[in-house]
Amino acid sequence: MNKKKKVILGLSGGVDSAVAAILLLRQGYEVEGVFMRNWDSSLNRDILGNPHIYDEVCPQEADYIDAMKVAEKLNIKLRRIDFVEEYWSKVFVHFLEEYKRNRTPNPDIVCNSEIKFKSFLEAAENMGADYIAMGHYARVAHHPEVKLLRGVDANKDQSYFLCQLTKEQLRKTLFPIGGLHKYEVRAIAAEHNLESVATKKDSTGVCFIGERKFREFLKNYLPAQPGDIETLDGAKVGRHEGTMYYTIGQRHGLGLGGAGEPWYVLGKDAARNALIVGRGSNHEYLYSNRAIIDDVNWLGPEFSEICCTVKFRYRSKDIEATARKIENNKLEVFYPGKAKSVTPGQAAVFYLGDEVLGGGTIEEVYMNDERRQY
Repeated sequence: MNKKKKVILGLSGGVDSAVAAILLLRQGYEVEGVFMRNWDSSLNRDILGNPHIYDEVCPQEADYIDAMKVAEKLNIKLRRIDFVEEYWSKVFVHFLEEYKRNRTPNPDIVCNSEIKFKSFLEAAENMGADYIAMGHYARVAHHPEVKLLRGVDANKDQSYFLCQLTKEQLRKTLFPIGGLHKYEVRAIAAEHNLESVATKKDSTGVCFIGERKFREFLKNYLPAQPGDIETLDGAKVGRHEGTMYYTIGQRHGLGLGGAGEPWYVLGKDAARNALIVGRGSNHEYLYSNRAIIDDVNWLGPEFSEICCTVKFRYRSKDIEATARKIENNKLEVFYPGKAKSVTPGQAAVFYLGDEVLGGGTIEEVYMNDERRQY
């Protein structure tokens, strides 16, 4: 039955998408690969809008070569499609705007919703695809109703980054490796003699930054505005390079020493361009028990109030919570057990067991009725 179904696979040059291709072929689908080119260093702009070109060679060129090797070995067609302009306008500009607001955005989530599962999906449908597929560690249940589920490998689960996908996008999506663990994926690649990817290191970080130092990269686009580093009681303890370069809970890169426990970023006072710090990884100001979540994409059942769990960062643990609808796309979430370093601009993703209920952007953070200076 699957032989009548055409799948366009995002073939990235990594082991996960390579094994996704193997599994789709096993299941009888007609498979074609597409390598997405999302970033072009010649489109880089500095803070004045002038082109800025880096000396480093973009790793996506090496990835494309690996993708071609996989396609040749598996005897599938591979196309290369540019989404550079879409990525710039829909992902990177949003990334910069969030940093201008002193927030910490997650461009991977925007890239998934706007590029991989929108622009890519549209291109795939124009190629006659019945489905698209990606090498993500997540699962989709298509029947009896569409549900997004965690990947089986808890250490690699990427459902957090997919929280903004719509049911319409999910209906057209397959995640072939979502039921596997990473070691199983690498073993399958080795069995099929895919030497170029079987032991290849996983990609990390944001693609347009790569191995570059993040702060130096950001300076090319946003002007530095140095200011004072202060304690909660207003004592000046140092200078910062620009509050946008720091995130809540950050320890390293503050340039603060002295005897006693290490310093941590507790908040930002944007009006005074001050970075607020305190000593100790468990400083009480790092904790909150209530937050407002905006731009919510809800995949679960209708509700006015729901008990669930929430993740405030990709690697954070699930926290028991109650979510209450304020408006159509805005929630208030209570988590009496408290959470650490909940940061505006980051995503809050809601779960019921393995099911992803939805996700949105953290807007405001409170400890009881006291709003944190985030």
